[in-house]
Amino acid sequence: TEEAVEETMEETTEEVAEASEEKDEKDPKDVMIEELNDRLVRNMAEFDNFRKRSEKEKSQMFEIGAKSIVEKILPVVDNFERGLGAVSKEEKESAFVQGIEQIYKQFLTALSEVGVTPIEAIGQEFNPEFHNAVMQVESEEYESGIIAQEFMKGYMYKDSVVRHSMVGVVS
Repeated sequence: TEEAVEETMEETTEEVAEASEEKDEKDPKDVMIEELNDRLVRNMAEFDNFRKRSEKEKSQMFEIGAKSIVEKILPVVDNFERGLGAVSKEEKESAFVQGIEQIYKQFLTALSEVGVTPIEAIGQEFNPEFHNAVMQVESEEYESGIIAQEFMKGYMYKDSVVRHSMVGVVS
């Protein structure tokens, strides 16, 4: 009977070893499922990155287009300012000039609402990122390096410069 017990123990040990070997060897279906799942997760991540990149590119293209339109509109604003600056004091009371002033103000309000803002210049320290110095001037009012005159107003669209201010800087 001892031999029978030993024989049974050996058979049981062999069966346990075979079972553990089978567990180490994965079922081909499970391997395929894992591979397909991995590929799916990777494809989903790639698609998500593509979607984000596309949205960013679309946003940049919109910004470029809007900035281009603003560049084309700014000369109209300059002409309004020149025209209104040439009006004499007697003519300022006329309905026509007041109507033009209202149109000009409405135009500036609309530009402001879409993110176009004028660049502050006079009295500011010269900054080449925002200003274009076209001449040096003498001034008792301002120190050296400060802008004393503005020849053409500069504008920004959101965070980027559309047109630099043309200025005279105190020498």
